[in-house]
Amino acid sequence: MITRRAALLSTAAFAASACASTQPVAGAVDDAAFNAFHEAAFEALLDRNPNFATQLGDKRNQDRWTDPSIAQDAAELAAQEQTVAEMKRRFSPDRLSEDAKLSWRLAEWSLERARAAAPYRLNGYVFDQMNGPHATLPVFLANQHRIDTAADAEAYIARLNGLRPHFAALIQRSEDAAQHGVLPPRFVFDYVLSDCRNILAGAPLGDGPDTPLWADAQRKINALSISEAEKAALRDGARAALIESVKPAYQDLIAALTAQQARAGTDDGVWRLPDGAGYYAQRLAAMTTTAMTAAEIHDLGLSEVARIQAEMLAIARRVNFDGDLAGFFAHVENNPVLFLPETPEGKAEYIARAQAALDAMTARLPDYFAVLPRAPLDVRAVEAFREESAGLAFYQRPSADGARPGIYYANTFDMRALPLYQLEALAYHEGLPGHHMQIAIAQELQDIPRFRRYLPVTAYTEGWGLYCETLAKDMGFYADPYSDFGRLTLEMRRAIRLVVDTGLHDKRWTRQQAIDYILANQPGGEAQARRDIDRYIVMPGQATAYKIGQLEILRLREEFRARRGAGFSHAAFHDAVLKAGPVPLDILRTRITAAA
Repeated sequence: MITRRAALLSTAAFAASACASTQPVAGAVDDAAFNAFHEAAFEALLDRNPNFATQLGDKRNQDRWTDPSIAQDAAELAAQEQTVAEMKRRFSPDRLSEDAKLSWRLAEWSLERARAAAPYRLNGYVFDQMNGPHATLPVFLANQHRIDTAADAEAYIARLNGLRPHFAALIQRSEDAAQHGVLPPRFVFDYVLSDCRNILAGAPLGDGPDTPLWADAQRKINALSISEAEKAALRDGARAALIESVKPAYQDLIAALTAQQARAGTDDGVWRLPDGAGYYAQRLAAMTTTAMTAAEIHDLGLSEVARIQAEMLAIARRVNFDGDLAGFFAHVENNPVLFLPETPEGKAEYIARAQAALDAMTARLPDYFAVLPRAPLDVRAVEAFREESAGLAFYQRPSADGARPGIYYANTFDMRALPLYQLEALAYHEGLPGHHMQIAIAQELQDIPRFRRYLPVTAYTEGWGLYCETLAKDMGFYADPYSDFGRLTLEMRRAIRLVVDTGLHDKRWTRQQAIDYILANQPGGEAQARRDIDRYIVMPGQATAYKIGQLEILRLREEFRARRGAGFSHAAFHDAVLKAGPVPLDILRTRITAAA
């Protein structure tokens, strides 16, 4: 999974102002001028969006936070409108190469999607357990704000000092949403408030070990090649900022969210929000890049659940289990050898085994891919302060220059939720050849405008990740039938999402109805099922993208294979999928058909 914060930052990557030069171009226009136009627009975006710049490893304006206001959202859309209008005034697609024409089409598509989302700016939850800035901003500072010089440290401290006004703007946005009739369900606040209190627990804000931000600031400052006196001054500045800005920022937030929780309801689906049906339809269109209705997606989910159940039962028979599928679920859940212990050693062992699985995959990649990512990949446990509310596993992209690695996060909070039989498939999805392969390669493409490298297309990105779980079987992995069963359990989870996401947000299922559906159709306990459903509640539509994207990529591969015949190679197919960057599924189909 790619976090929503990252997706929102990437969405902004095309909401850019027009180039400084707005004079018509006389005579023929070549790709160089067209690409330069989009590069200038992207540079203007980075000037306005310091968070996104930092995410890419660009240190401009790194003493500031990106403006989170509704007014800034409107300004970004206006800039995007201006850029596309100027593109059409200055250039003609008839004078561009096929690849530049694709950039043109993607610019138009991105604007169309932004226009469709604009009426629902207040419908998204500002603070939730999956992507709320209360948790993502400390992680952003720790993982993405590099401190290589004293100036970098001063910028870090400036961001700490700016956190209270930044949170005030976010609180105002959440209050505006509440006045519009948009509050998360009441249970969401328990997660968020717990995370906020965890961040305040520890030195220098309270008793106990250093808070994550204080530990991060000290570690980075102490590593600088400057005098001890300069380091001490920087540490003093960071400590003061934590006490004088960060602590009151979180206290303000806790007070605001506590008040909002008292007003929140217990209904879960977005059908209850203003124009909830329209909002959900927009979310499905954005996430799947298709025109599929909620009813069609629900029915597809039911069909996929039935198909995967048959494959699961076949594996049960392969390992000589004679009972029904529910009995086999209980069999694997009660098998102690399929789980690591709930201890620091067990958690560390899981991370080590995930790394070993990725190392083995890395050795096989050249047989299936012509282009490999240059950026390194780390495997890490989710930070303690947010592990209770964070997702099961997710990925954070590397910096554009590769100096900061991509990160596969595994959430070791509950080791029962990380059975060893799922370890391979999770690592292949989040790491290699999944998200890290696709995202790092896209960032490293040199012959397309940068806005295309970061275009957020969830069906493509998450479809690729799920496709790679299946691809790994073709590559000879999952030698243990229980690991192959683990692959199917994760595919089942994505099929179930089609059913429960539409159930919650379109069919008005209750939270408990959705939890019960999960428990009836996949192994695992109620605690994990509840966390899954709580994610789908706050991220409407997002969970439908995985299966829809995967199924389309698999269809395209088989069509590509049929056209190529004996000349088929996975490497050629993967080149066709990956070497244009992320694209909507209809455009991907056009590309694959042409490449075949």
